[in-house]
Amino acid sequence: MPVLPIRLYPDPVLRVECAPVEEFGADLTRLVADMIETMHEAPGVGLAAPQVGVELRVAVVDPTAGMDPEAVRVLVNPRVVDSAGVDTDTEGCLSIPEFTEKVTRPATVRIAATDLEGSAFEIDAEELEARAIQHELDHLDGVLFVDRLRGLRRQRARSFLRRLRANGPVSAGEES
Repeated sequence: MPVLPIRLYPDPVLRVECAPVEEFGADLTRLVADMIETMHEAPGVGLAAPQVGVELRVAVVDPTAGMDPEAVRVLVNPRVVDSAGVDTDTEGCLSIPEFTEKVTRPATVRIAATDLEGSAFEIDAEELEARAIQHELDHLDGVLFVDRLRGLRRQRARSFLRRLRANGPVSAGEES
C-alpha cells in the first residue's frame, strides 16, 4: 500500500468541512488502509482524510503510534455524543510540522461512528486517545489545533503560520 502525501498548512483542503461517507466498499477500505500506513510512517497518532486530500469524514487514530495493531481506531462519520472534564496537554499536527502548543480539550469523550461496513458503534476514550480523536474530528470540520489557542499561545501560532504561508504549501515527502 502506498504512503499518501500529507497536506501541509496552508493547503486549503485543511479548512474544508468534509462530506459524510455514503458509499462503503473497496475504495473506502483502501483509503483507510493507506491512511493507517501513512499515519504510522509519519509517525503520528492520528490522521484525518483531509490531511491526505480527501474531503470525507474519515479518521484513523492509534495512541500507540503503531506499537499495538489492536489499538487502531477507524472512525467513519464520527461525532462526539458526550464529553466531560478538562485536560490541557501539548499537541502537534502532521499538517503543521515543527510546531506544538498546549491545547485545552475535554478529558473524556464518547464518540458515535460507523465502521468500514457501515455498522454503527460507540466508543469511550480518555487521555491521549480522547485528545487524538478530538484533534482528528476537528480536521473533519476544517478546524486546526491552532484555532483552539488563546492569548500568547495564539499569537505564537499566528506568527509561525505566517511564516508557513510565506513559503507556500508543500506536502510531506515532496521535495521543496
